[in-house]
Amino acid sequence: MPLHYHRLGHGPHVLLAFHGIGQEGASCYQPLADALGDYYTIYAFDLFFHGQSRDLLLPDTISEDKPITKAAWKQIIQDFLSSHSIDRFDVAGFSMGGRFALATLEAFPERIDKAFLMAPDGVSEHPLYGLATRLAPARRLFHWVLDHHETLIHAARLLEKTRLISGSLVRFVQHMLATPERRHTVYHSWVAFRQLRFDIPALYNTLQKHGVLVYLFMGRHDQMLRPAQVAPLSRLLPPDQYHILNCGHTRLVAHATPYISTLLK
Repeated sequence: MPLHYHRLGHGPHVLLAFHGIGQEGASCYQPLADALGDYYTIYAFDLFFHGQSRDLLLPDTISEDKPITKAAWKQIIQDFLSSHSIDRFDVAGFSMGGRFALATLEAFPERIDKAFLMAPDGVSEHPLYGLATRLAPARRLFHWVLDHHETLIHAARLLEKTRLISGSLVRFVQHMLATPERRHTVYHSWVAFRQLRFDIPALYNTLQKHGVLVYLFMGRHDQMLRPAQVAPLSRLLPPDQYHILNCGHTRLVAHATPYISTLLK
């Protein structure tokens, strides 16, 4: 089950990097490559249903009825590491890519030195996500909502007028649902990744035993994932490993890059 990847930089250290929803690996992690290309060789993956990996998947390999499992993900990464003769490496995950970074940390704690998690999905689970993905009837309803996205956008605009949600969140939703291809990506990313769930305290305890340093970055103005939603992890970290940056969601990788550069010098 191959995944396309982009090789960025030429440094002696290896970083496996996982992007957010609706993105591709290269564009997401170009800021890191520009700053740290002499330190890292970055393998920035195009995740399932994204970028060039969309065309590499066989029909029904990963789908609503066949979600990616932790065991399958571990095998994908193991095959990649073996084929590239990689022993030790670091991990980065932004937004949706946080689930894959956490799954990699859980699978290979003995081979990882550092993890950079930027507004990572998977630390906690929003009730709406569980409601929309766990049961087949709910997934059918979620699919119907995306098929009738104009109604969803209209409701979001009304909520924006009452200041219950922000304008940036409405714009993000509009962008992600603007085309049939994007709606397909959103639906399948939500439902096909639903088995990537984590016991964060247990995982962090394992990472500590193996000496893995975890750095968490959040955006102060992030309307997609607020700092409170990563509390299961942030409250475990030393203060110097948790940073709230003065930015929103989409610019978080770029804003985290100077901090990461400082950590590696």
